[in-house]
Amino acid sequence: MSVVRGTAVVKRWGETTALAGATFRIGAGVTGLLGANGAGKTTLLGMILGLHRPDGGSLEVLGLDPSIAGPKVRERIGYAPEHDALPPDVKAHDLVRHLAEIHGLPNREATARASDALWQVGLGEERFRPIGTMSTGQRQRVKLAAALAHDPVLLLLDEPTNGLDPVQRESMLDLIRRIGHEFGISVVLSSHLLEEVERVCDGVVILTDGRVVTEGSLDELRTGDGGLVVVVDGDAGPLAFRLRAAGLCVEQDGSRLVIDAAEDVAADAVRDAAAHLDVGLRRVQRKTATLEDVFLATQGADRE
Repeated sequence: MSVVRGTAVVKRWGETTALAGATFRIGAGVTGLLGANGAGKTTLLGMILGLHRPDGGSLEVLGLDPSIAGPKVRERIGYAPEHDALPPDVKAHDLVRHLAEIHGLPNREATARASDALWQVGLGEERFRPIGTMSTGQRQRVKLAAALAHDPVLLLLDEPTNGLDPVQRESMLDLIRRIGHEFGISVVLSSHLLEEVERVCDGVVILTDGRVVTEGSLDELRTGDGGLVVVVDGDAGPLAFRLRAAGLCVEQDGSRLVIDAAEDVAADAVRDAAAHLDVGLRRVQRKTATLEDVFLATQGADRE
């Protein structure tokens, strides 16, 4: 089931085209919205919230058109923007409670939800501190608590680790993954950091110059067109020679071979060649790519 679905979405700001016919589908779980700065990620988040109307194409969020049913969509979405203008003299709990009330919660329920959300993000002991006395990492968590307090179905996070030190960043990513998998809330994580998306996301939508160049589950994208990684006992040269003679594309690094071919074809060829040469196989596994490999491949294809 699609949480968000876009078909040929176009958005222009004057003479600048932010989205140029983006078509994509975002399902449940944690999805990374990946792209360089200026790729159209923040514009797309604004359109999901119903803050901007598309100039072309169609967008569906939680079964609704956000350009028509914006208030109903926003009732069910939590949003943590990249930049904040949090009031420094307001206590974290008071701000989160106030925003929960804006989403329609009665005062008593909003008060309880604010406390719960701040505990969930690790600010339970700090919830009555003025926001101006908090660190950057704590303020990021206040934004996350505010996005969670009204119990949304979908959570939009725009660069949630900006300004965080390595320890704070690791903690934030762990929390995001827990929200998406233990809380049952679908998460869209907008980021330009490949390793961040690869660590916490189940799927990805990659934007380049306002167009979706690839999308899908990370497992599918990293598997690519198939192939095997083979590690042998000793020198892999004779095995590599025999596999190349059989017409396979093989790269060798010492005792390790990377074979680009359909997985079943490569497996049969390795089995037969190893048996013929009496070569011991230490490991045979499916070849996978990193998200960086996938991203760079999309950029090369896009330029062509």
